[in-house]
Parts: sequence; structure tokens; C-alpha cells
Amino acid sequence: MTTQLLCIPGPTGAGKTSAAISLAQALDGEVINFDSRQVYRDFPVITAQPSEEERAGCPHLLYGFLPTEEKMSAAAYTELALKTIEEVASRGKLPILVGGTGLYMRSVLRPLADIPAIPEDIRRDVQEDCERRGPNALHKDLEKLDPVLADRLHPNDRQRIMRGIEVARGTGKPLSVWQTETVEERDFQVLKQGVGLPLPELTPYLNKRIDVMLEAGAMQEAESAMEKNADPKAPGWSGIGCAELLAYLQGRLKYEDALYLWQKNTRAYAKRQLTWFRADKEIHWYRPHLHQDMIDQARAFFGR
Repeated sequence: MTTQLLCIPGPTGAGKTSAAISLAQALDGEVINFDSRQVYRDFPVITAQPSEEERAGCPHLLYGFLPTEEKMSAAAYTELALKTIEEVASRGKLPILVGGTGLYMRSVLRPLADIPAIPEDIRRDVQEDCERRGPNALHKDLEKLDPVLADRLHPNDRQRIMRGIEVARGTGKPLSVWQTETVEERDFQVLKQGVGLPLPELTPYLNKRIDVMLEAGAMQEAESAMEKNADPKAPGWSGIGCAELLAYLQGRLKYEDALYLWQKNTRAYAKRQLTWFRADKEIHWYRPHLHQDMIDQARAFFGR
């Protein structure tokens, strides 16, 4: 039986959460996260997870469940997401995927080709290299091995940088190529409604959003998370905002420099997201707050 599925992709800070809640309330839906940063339990403010007030508007699933020290792969996320989509649909509700991690959305909709197991000696060499030289140096290596993937990843994203290098070395084929090779499409009736703005328009909102996060307790959140796990190599700390605040709290950056990098890295991330999603011609784009237009299209598409 074909499952109806609404996807709301877009860059960070564009208003996806608000749009998703409006659509969920209008179409009897439940919101499912597909953002790789919003799965972390210790960073609800810094990763802009839905607030308690927003969660009261409709069910929100797959947010804030993973501890800082655990990593989340696209394959592991897909397994969780498919199970959650099935559970939501079984209740007669419309599953609404919302987020900014393009690979997660792609892997849910179209199963990825199986990547061969990477020899343990290659994985060990890459990990030791990262320990010795750091993720920024490995990011430069990745630019040569897999420039497409490198362009999508932040230089602090240790886990995904190492994965990209080990796949390229272990299989002789870039990970970005493997990620485009799908087995078959899953049985979904899919509507993709993107929420976004051109980057020059979005940037002032991103900077203001960081100010709001700091006012809402982002620094205190980072301090609390650091008491549990202060290892900058932990996957949860690789998120934008998390890494910069940890560097400040550990004395590796001045406050002004941490704030500047947070703003700069957020804008660069939004640019990468826009590049990824704009390449998907199935996405119907909307400016923020055009919720009724989105609802009208979704009603007509799904017949709900």
C-alpha cells in the first residue's frame, strides 16, 4: 500500500518548523525530524529544536533522543525514520518529514546502494590521521578525494569527513557517487514543499537567530553539556554553534571570535543546504509564512 509522505526541506533558519506545524494541524499530520543535528538530546536550543510550545501544537518525533557521544549515520537514521513513518501512517495521520539534512531525506525516499565494507586497516589509518592532524587538515584531503562531498561538509564534521576519506580509499569510488546510486524508490506518494529565501535575504535572520539562541540560554546549555562530555571529538559537539561555544568555554577561542565563527559557519551551512536542495527539481519552493498556499497544494495533492 502506498504511504502518503510530505517533505519540508530547506536551509537552517528559514521557518520550516512553523510551516510544518501549520500543515500538521491542517492535514492531521505528525512532524518527523530529518535534521542530523536536532537528534542530540543535550542541544535543544543551539540546534533550534522545536520548543515546548511548538511541540504542543502537534506531535514531534525523532528530536533530541541521542546522547552527545553517539553518532548517527544516514543508514541508522533511515531505519528509525521508516519505522516512525509507518507508525504515523498506521494511526491514519500524515507523516511530515521536516529538516535540513538532504542525504537523510534522500535515503528515506530512495534506498542507497550498499557500500562495501571498508578494511579495518584503512579505517584505523584514517582515524589515527585525524587524531594526529585534526579534522580541518583531513577536510583538505577530502577536497582532493571527493570534492562534491567536501563542499557539503563543515571542516569540523570529523565523523563524516573520516567516513568520506575511508570510503574513497577503501572502494576507489567517492562517497558522493555512492550516495547517488539508488536501488529502487520506496512506495511513497511524496510531495516536497521547500521553505527558504535567497541567501542575502536569509543571512540577517540567521544572525538574529543566534542572538535569540544566546538569550534563550545557549551558553548555559553548552556548559551543562560540557559537564557530561567535554570531548570536542564527540559527534554531538560537531554541530554548528556547539563546536564554537565549546571552543570558547575551553579557552580555545575568544568570545567575539566564537560568535563570528558561529555566524560565518551558519551562513556557509545555509549556502550548502540551498545548493543541495535547489538541485532537486521535485521541490516546490515557498517563502516563509506562505502556509496557506502550502496547505492548499498539499490538500489537492493528497486529497485530505
